[in-house]
Amino acid sequence: MHLDDSTPGRLVVRAGSVDLATYVHDCATDPAVDPLESPKPYLHPLRTLTGAPVSGFRPHDHRWHKGVQFTASEVSGQNFWGGPTYVHGRGYVQLGNVGTMRHDGFARTDAGEVAVGTTENLTWVTSAGEEWVSESRELRFGGVDPVRGLWVLDVATELRNVRGRDLEFGSPTTLGRPAAGYTGLFWRGPRAWTGGTVLTADTGTDADTGTEPMGSASAWLAYSGQHDEVDGGGTLLFLAGTSSADVPLRWFVRSDPFPAVAPSFAFSEEVVLPAGEVLRLRHRIVVGDRAWDRAETEAVAAEHAL
Repeated sequence: MHLDDSTPGRLVVRAGSVDLATYVHDCATDPAVDPLESPKPYLHPLRTLTGAPVSGFRPHDHRWHKGVQFTASEVSGQNFWGGPTYVHGRGYVQLGNVGTMRHDGFARTDAGEVAVGTTENLTWVTSAGEEWVSESRELRFGGVDPVRGLWVLDVATELRNVRGRDLEFGSPTTLGRPAAGYTGLFWRGPRAWTGGTVLTADTGTDADTGTEPMGSASAWLAYSGQHDEVDGGGTLLFLAGTSSADVPLRWFVRSDPFPAVAPSFAFSEEVVLPAGEVLRLRHRIVVGDRAWDRAETEAVAAEHAL
């Protein structure tokens, strides 16, 4: 694998001739920056080993959805997600509370033959310019398997409360909107994947039975779709991973009206982080170059369990 940092503000992860992922870490170099979109680092485009795109960028319905991001929709009244904030009884309202995540530099960059990775320092800055969270984020790209047509992205983060008093992490659901617990690591899929197939480790809450897995606490969730422009389809397998909070990780997932997945760390229960304390999260995404059935999905999930 190869890590290309020749373009200011971004890192490109390459396997052979395919750019698997582009990490845009410096929003000052990003022409798509809008303060209401909560500028922050993101991964886009994300591709399979065969080069097919498996991420969406600034869709017309939610301009702040950009590939794969780590973010939080509700932090003590601040919105680090982007766009309007849910207000119970009023719906979504633009409140002037949209923060940003500042890239402070890379503490470490590793480039090896079988894997590449970074350790990044970031600061979460509120709409008023206050620094609330000091983050250490690790991204690791590896597990390339040309025979099975897959590769692996690992995301781990440590969020330290530097506000000076408690931080309450939540979501639109903790604010009163049902089934809208999005926060944390978030993937927005390409438009072509709308209506895709969702499977989970719990066979009673997925496409096998027609039951929506929204809000479930399954160990993994897989989303498969068909590409536009190129033949075939793909699968993204999300391993929920771990959280140091007492609140369980739960899935935010939609296949309609758009494809999106997040292992939410504050789906329907707030996570309170005291001053000076650290919240640790770890997740994994396996990117496959075809639509897997349940048997293959379960095999890959077992092999890559966290």
